[in-house]
Formats: sequence, C-alpha cells, structure tokens
Amino acid sequence: MTFDQIIHKTNVWLADEFEVDESSLTPDANLKDALDLDSLDYVDIVAGIESIFGFKVKTEDFKSIVSLQDFYDFIAKRVGNAEPA
Repeated sequence: MTFDQIIHKTNVWLADEFEVDESSLTPDANLKDALDLDSLDYVDIVAGIESIFGFKVKTEDFKSIVSLQDFYDFIAKRVGNAEPA
C-alpha cells in the first residue's frame, strides 16, 4: 500500500466514521479538532485501525499524534511498506 493509498483510505474511513467532510481532513489539521473527538472516540479509532490496517494499537501510541499528518505517518510506519511524502 502506498502512502497516498493510506491517506485516502484513512480519510474515507474517518469522514464516514465521524461524519465530517473529507475535504476538511488535511495533513496539517489537528486530529482531535478536525474530528471533534472525545476520549471515547479514541476507542473507535483504535478499533478501526486494527480492523482496516490489521495491526494492534495502544492508547499511548496517540500521545505523539497531534496532526493528521502525524496520524498518517504512524499508520504508514506500522503498515511498514509505505514512505511518508
């Protein structure tokens, strides 16, 4: 999976799951603000990542994720075969 494919797949899923306009999901957007997340929403994100991308996520993994770019990079690193742009 390429990095662009990861971004696309992630944005489609997040827009659907959190009922936001996909065009608002830009790399520099703050993940929490863009999705209007509360603490319970992170459980949905973890479950979604595990289901869509097939790897386990720990809650503490989110401590370093602020922007959507951070989120994309995290997924790409864990998927292992995509390089960030």
